[in-house]
Amino acid sequence: MPLLDFFLLSFLIVSAVAVARTRDLLSAVIIFAAYSLVMAIIWQMLGAPDVAITEAALGAGVTTFLFLATISKTQRLE
Repeated sequence: MPLLDFFLLSFLIVSAVAVARTRDLLSAVIIFAAYSLVMAIIWQMLGAPDVAITEAALGAGVTTFLFLATISKTQRLE
């Protein structure tokens, strides 16, 4: 189990740095959605299923949808 904990924590750190450093907004939103899903898994492992469901629904679901809708309304500069 500690190996899984280490892998999930490492993924969170790498994805947080990747979101901060990426220049493409769409890539940042996708990485952020993956971050939220892994965070929901961690909440579930910690024994907080209500927080895990909320994180999965709001963090990975609604927030990602709103970010994608916002990006679709903007223009990309080449």
